[in-house]
Amino acid sequence: MYYKGVYHLFYQHNPYAATFGDRIVWAHSVSYDLINWIHLNNAIEPSEPFDINSCWSGSATILEGGEKPFILYTGIDENKHQVQNLAIPKNASDPFLREWIKLPQNPVMKPPIGVELNNFRDPSTAWLGNDGKWRVVVGAQNGDQGKVILYHSKDFVDWKVDSRPFFATDNTGVCECPDFFPVLIKGENGVDTSFDHQDSNFVRHVMKISYLSRLHDYYFLGNYNVFGDNENFVPDVKFTGTSSDLRYDYGKFYASKSFFDYAKNRRILWGWVNESDSTQDDIQKGWAGIQSIPRQIWLDKSGKRLVQWPIEEIEKLHDKQVSISKENLLSGSTLQVSGIIASQVDVEVVFEISEVESAEWLDPKGVDPQILCSKKEDGSRSGKIGPFGLLALASEDLREQTSVFFQIYKAPNRYVGLMCSDQSRSSLRDDLDKTTYGTFFDIDPTQKTISLRTLIDHSIVESFGDEGRICITSRVYPSLAIDKNAHLFVFNNGIQTIQISKLNAWSMKQAQIGYEGNISCV
Repeated sequence: MYYKGVYHLFYQHNPYAATFGDRIVWAHSVSYDLINWIHLNNAIEPSEPFDINSCWSGSATILEGGEKPFILYTGIDENKHQVQNLAIPKNASDPFLREWIKLPQNPVMKPPIGVELNNFRDPSTAWLGNDGKWRVVVGAQNGDQGKVILYHSKDFVDWKVDSRPFFATDNTGVCECPDFFPVLIKGENGVDTSFDHQDSNFVRHVMKISYLSRLHDYYFLGNYNVFGDNENFVPDVKFTGTSSDLRYDYGKFYASKSFFDYAKNRRILWGWVNESDSTQDDIQKGWAGIQSIPRQIWLDKSGKRLVQWPIEEIEKLHDKQVSISKENLLSGSTLQVSGIIASQVDVEVVFEISEVESAEWLDPKGVDPQILCSKKEDGSRSGKIGPFGLLALASEDLREQTSVFFQIYKAPNRYVGLMCSDQSRSSLRDDLDKTTYGTFFDIDPTQKTISLRTLIDHSIVESFGDEGRICITSRVYPSLAIDKNAHLFVFNNGIQTIQISKLNAWSMKQAQIGYEGNISCV
């Protein structure tokens, strides 16, 4: 959240080990720019019967004109049941909000009828309705059905449950970390969660669900309906369990949370990116899991999906820049991007395609893009237009490489792109998860260009395709392509020549991260 000029990140943390545990706390860090961070003492720790076995996820809501922050969080109580609790700052005038107090009324929500006692968690940021009541949703499960439960309150302390599910999906299991918010139909600005939800001329609504059974974050665009006492969210398209469902990110990206940034009128998305190596590796290095680069999100002009883009503040870390323009990539060619530190780099490239109409035929209906990407053999298998893209964290001899690439197809009544992130050759190590990720997206044949931006930081590769309409994040652990021995290449293995219309790459400086009074580069 953003409060009194300071950004606050609260996150799930086990202070005792680099593994999940039974005494999870709310760790707390603050920043003035979302890039450089100061770690503070833990904000919330297990201490009472209603959270003695862990303080799990939740959300912050700021009341009374931005002057009164509340935290709603899931406590694992003395009976190992999941309940929702409230905490408020001990001193709301402290912009760092160093200390938090748990309310004596806790728990303020208990599992209602039709919800499993151990699957009732992750309250969302609340919103204020036109009737003066606050609303919040909580993730839940009953059997195989995932539910999002709606609660109302006049004072933010006494909460009443709505007996009808606000949103539900069959055969999915628990709906973790629900995030419900409005997006403007036009423009890139964000709006507050309490924006007039009934004004359908200006906003659409997003329901994000983290499905634990799949470990992916899915989102739905739809309508928020209020008919008297009956409120629900109706998605434009129901969940299918196939590759056609919308996801924030088609790689590693889970338990995400967005917030409205009052300072710059934008909505920002965070995502948790877990490890791809072993638990023993986590124990040895002493940590596990990272946050993605914060992303600004807004509704695409098509109205059919969201757009995500790294926040502008990331450019504060830009260092030495190299550029390439009007460079042809012949079939089978590879071009090294020299002059930058390829283990820590921000690269943005625009590819120009001369003859989209010559693309090979593919009907994507019923085709799993992830499987199709895995058959591309790290982008080396040739097609008519593509694969073309980047080889990130590559060794000089290319024995190690993470390939992020596109291939273009002619489909029934349209053109589609396939975007892949292939980790199969990312490391010489065998004891790693090297899953290949991929997805389809629509291509406008009149545009003749396609963009790719990739942020590389030692063990993470975050890629934003087609100006942020498609995102794929991967974790990789090279053994050769480390630090100054890492290289970055642009390649084209398709039959048709691809032109690098423009490429800009920046070595990235290290962020300032540390504890209050002791800041260092990390």
